[in-house]
Amino acid sequence: MTDQLRLMAVHAHPDDESSKGAATMAKYVSEGVDVLVVTCTGGERGSILNPKLQGDAYIEEHIHEVRKKEMDEAREILGIKQEWLGFVDSGLPEGDPLPPLPEGCFALEDVDKAAGELVKKIRSFRPQVITTYDENGGYPHPDHIMTHKITMVAFEGAADTEKFPEAEYGPAYQPLKLYYNQGFNRPRTEALHKAMLDRGLESPYGDWLKRWDEFERTERTLTTHVPCADFFEIRDKALIAHATQIDPDGGWFRVPMDLQKEVWPTEEYELAKSLVDTSLPEDDLFAGIRDNA
Repeated sequence: MTDQLRLMAVHAHPDDESSKGAATMAKYVSEGVDVLVVTCTGGERGSILNPKLQGDAYIEEHIHEVRKKEMDEAREILGIKQEWLGFVDSGLPEGDPLPPLPEGCFALEDVDKAAGELVKKIRSFRPQVITTYDENGGYPHPDHIMTHKITMVAFEGAADTEKFPEAEYGPAYQPLKLYYNQGFNRPRTEALHKAMLDRGLESPYGDWLKRWDEFERTERTLTTHVPCADFFEIRDKALIAHATQIDPDGGWFRVPMDLQKEVWPTEEYELAKSLVDTSLPEDDLFAGIRDNA
């Protein structure tokens, strides 16, 4: 009865949905699950990371429209639905000391107010499962951290009619499970790194692993490994659709596809909240829900 299953993925910027959990979403779409990505900002302050497009005056002047068009293309590739929350990209502060965040940006919004906009989406779509980032944002971008904050409030708030009255936010609804994306985890990175070296290939992860301890990243609990290797090509195609952000000849694509599928054929998640009984580890975000759908 997968036509009754609904998955919501809450992301900070266009392109995040394609770099974090995209193969999982494509897998569930293929099974008939209704999948909605909620994108909190338009990515207006994101740097143009693809060297082939840097210096393009049109892109620089119309970055908001360009990134929206890229999101439209990625959405079609993944087969998902997608909606905007409507907040303004905060940018990634750089320097020492860090400069203040720009006025009116997403990361400076009132958390409860911003969460209320997400509550509206949750009550309308009624997902059993929601995915987002952990308290560190996956990496410490202010928009990723803010995305975590509002999703945590909205997960509980969607059923709270005192805090979020039905007249303004829609009929109350309680999602059943909340996960953190943990696709960029150390076991996966080490496994792919070793496999590349064993094949006599240059690994893109050497410097990354050296910096892992330097960044003092806390090791996360990987509770859920979703088998989705058959959808890695769709994931990569969706990622390449975000042309301003992704160089198709860059590090994202240096590990041969056959090696990826053989060595690490899953995407990983950390179960943060569950209102249903489930046994860990899982291989399905809908574990504990599917049989009762």
